[in-house]
Amino acid sequence: MGLLDDKAVLVNGGSQGVGAAVARAAVREGAAVAVTGRRAGPGEALVAELGGRARFIRADLADAERAKSVVAEVVDAYGRIDCLVNAAGLTTRGTLLDTTPELFDRHVAINLRAPFFAMQAAVADMVARKAPGTIVNVITSSAHGGQPFLAPYVAAKAGLIGLTRNAAHAHRWDRIRINGLNIGWTATEGEDATQRAFHGAGDDWREQAAARLPMGRLGQPDEIADFVVFLLSDRSGVVTGSVIDWDQNVLGALD
Repeated sequence: MGLLDDKAVLVNGGSQGVGAAVARAAVREGAAVAVTGRRAGPGEALVAELGGRARFIRADLADAERAKSVVAEVVDAYGRIDCLVNAAGLTTRGTLLDTTPELFDRHVAINLRAPFFAMQAAVADMVARKAPGTIVNVITSSAHGGQPFLAPYVAAKAGLIGLTRNAAHAHRWDRIRINGLNIGWTATEGEDATQRAFHGAGDDWREQAAARLPMGRLGQPDEIADFVVFLLSDRSGVVTGSVIDWDQNVLGALD
């Protein structure tokens, strides 16, 4: 038996990176999976790879109504939603001094508001059916403070930590478990594009980054995906309201 046998799972931001890895792991563990993304190409390619157990929903989650309606599409397709993963994220750079209101609002829209309203719609379905469910929010270790050039990103993601705990507390008696992962530096397509666009990185940036990390390598999406599937599944027991630092650096420790 798979960890997610016969579960209906929505992975927001699931067409590439960590989200795509979660989709692959969820299908492997027996789930029917819907993934969202802004670009059709990667999403359709992933669905073709995964076969009849997956579907792609094109969506810009910066639109709060769209963040809710994708959940409705999953419910229409599968009859319910059992698990939600919020893996979509915006990592464009900005400091306290140079962030515009437009950039700040974009970060809040994608990194905080979209998860809020996706969770609202998913929990509403679970409560209406009097059924248990699980939600995992993919956050970031930078939410503890982060680099100066991540000011709007940190502000929004730190809000997602608070939201995760608040919603978990509010719906624990509904048997809806909500947890988060503060992931560290991870080797994804999006991170590659960010390093090249904002930091002038060359083809060897992964090797250079790995040499500066305690384990000698960046985190891998499939490793995170396995952890997410565990949290979605009954194997994680009664755990709710936890925000786990999935990282190789230890918060608060100094050399």
